[in-house]
Amino acid sequence: MRFIDHAEVDRRLTYEVCIPIVREAMIALSAGRTRQLLRSIIPLAGTRLFGIMPGALGEDAAYGAKLISVYPENFDRGLPSHQGVVILFDPESGAPTCVADAGAITAIRTAAASAVATDALARPDATRLAILGYGEQAATHARAIRQVRPIEAVTVWGRSADRAAAFAARMQAELGVPFTAAASAEAAVAAADIVCTVTAAREPVLLGAWVRDGAHINVVGSGFAGPSEIDNALVVRARFIADSRESVLAQGAEFLNAKAAGLVGDEHVVGEIGQVLAGEIPGRQSADEVTIYKSLGHVVQDLASTQALLKEGV
Repeated sequence: MRFIDHAEVDRRLTYEVCIPIVREAMIALSAGRTRQLLRSIIPLAGTRLFGIMPGALGEDAAYGAKLISVYPENFDRGLPSHQGVVILFDPESGAPTCVADAGAITAIRTAAASAVATDALARPDATRLAILGYGEQAATHARAIRQVRPIEAVTVWGRSADRAAAFAARMQAELGVPFTAAASAEAAVAAADIVCTVTAAREPVLLGAWVRDGAHINVVGSGFAGPSEIDNALVVRARFIADSRESVLAQGAEFLNAKAAGLVGDEHVVGEIGQVLAGEIPGRQSADEVTIYKSLGHVVQDLASTQALLKEGV
């Protein structure tokens, strides 16, 4: 059995490799070629969670599961918030063939999925990125979005002004793009063409009134019903695209909050990003339209990434 550790994932699963993998995985998911269950989440002490995500890349293809712990407080301890393993099985023999570091894969494939959605939904002339959050996903999203749009400036906001400033300085040095720490979330997104919300916020940090016409929003931080990063007004205002419609209808906190308030129905989730990529439904319909990609994350992204890492030459 092959073991792929965090360092090897970081070295080999580049965004140039991962973005096309995730793109094809999401098309396959929407086409019904993959198999997956809704994630199971076990609440632990405080805000800690344990997640179990089983799935298969097809009826006669590799299958497996991701087992992942989520410890939001780990950021303050210098540890990853998401830790676990992806286990891949051989479809011919049924034997487990690989165990890979799930924290590293999750960090990269989540940002790669947002890059895929941004490429499909953001305006072609989008150059200004705002990131709400300054953790691991903020860094991976900054790196990934640059793969699909010519980002010229990035604004960052987080609850700690000192940490936001330190993050901005570090990422500017790494990427060679101007990063600015904003005093408020409203100021961060005021001129943004693309916004990524990658926080652990329990209540909305992004309001619809702050978002400019034509912006694209990747809503990433909340992975289950409960915590919500954006307000109902933004949900109502936007063309709402899911990674998986079934999952968002069951576990997408921002959509569920707006639905519970009587502001939208299930039809407001107009489709999945895989359907947009396959040309089955339109994505952005006008230059002034606000688009949302709601990312919950799916095990097919993890399994496809792990399978690629097993191959030589990746």
